[in-house]
Amino acid sequence: MIPRSILAVTDFSSCGNHALSRAALLAAQHGAALRLAGLACPADASPEDASTRLAHHALQLGQRHGLRASTAGRLGTRVEDLVPEARHADLVVWGSAPAGGLRSFFMGKPVEQLIRAARRPVLVVRREAAHDYRSLIVAVDFSRASGALVDFGLALAPPARAELFHAVSTANEGKLRYAEVSARAIRAYRDACRRHAQDRMLRLTDSYDARRNRVRSAVGHGDPARQTVVQQHHSGAELIVVGRHPSSRWTDLFFESTASRILDIATTDVLVVPHDREPASGAHAVTRLAAEPLAVRRVRAGAPEPPSLPDPAAVFAREQESGRSALLSFGWSAAAMGR
Repeated sequence: MIPRSILAVTDFSSCGNHALSRAALLAAQHGAALRLAGLACPADASPEDASTRLAHHALQLGQRHGLRASTAGRLGTRVEDLVPEARHADLVVWGSAPAGGLRSFFMGKPVEQLIRAARRPVLVVRREAAHDYRSLIVAVDFSRASGALVDFGLALAPPARAELFHAVSTANEGKLRYAEVSARAIRAYRDACRRHAQDRMLRLTDSYDARRNRVRSAVGHGDPARQTVVQQHHSGAELIVVGRHPSSRWTDLFFESTASRILDIATTDVLVVPHDREPASGAHAVTRLAAEPLAVRRVRAGAPEPPSLPDPAAVFAREQESGRSALLSFGWSAAAMGR
């Protein structure tokens, strides 16, 4: 989906200035409406001239890129203050310094709070925006939302070179080692998982025939977040696109998502797209979405062929569940005979 309205959030730091510049570039590239909003940390004093600063930025960006930029009415001191503005936007560009301390640990990072509350794609800007994105990497997990994630990343940066990346998890290998499975069997399992991932990746990239000359793919092995960042360093991509499954604040506290870990360790820009994202609200947004042309996606004729091999991880999980059920049945039978 091409963004038609963009909300840029700044805390008036150098990182915030980078976010404003990036938002203006994207607005000029897509012909989108741009709105600026300020956010102050609750522990810091709010700038007295925040409204004047925003108005000055809006005027300066408008003159530089030939667009009209508006500003929010007042400076926000909490993430909740930004949610109404974010719900009117197709994309939020975040320019705020990383938050730390106990408040961030228990309440979650401000950018994650906004993603969870507003359900909008959020672009976290870390680098200076001197030009449009020229390369990007999309982290896919082969879920149903992977296709829409790739579509969004390619629509945001049409001229950019794209690479789809998937990291095969090593979680089941640890269970096999604990069960004293031979190293040869573990290597065979790893190779089968890689072949299955490559087969799934081929089916995903085949849906983009019109862009196959600049859509590449790669399969890694290990922790998905760390391997995605390693692949980004290797390829030199200027943007990482990652999806985020729906979760609660307490779930994120004990089970950190791949998107959260990438935000922690990546030094480049990161676009987080919630799998449960909603269209922009408001009457003007509804009118805009209705007038937006339908996306045409070329696919290979006929139904896609299923993978040549079953998913080894799924087979392993079924065998574990079958063994657990058999052991439970044996325990009940032994208890009955003892009576």
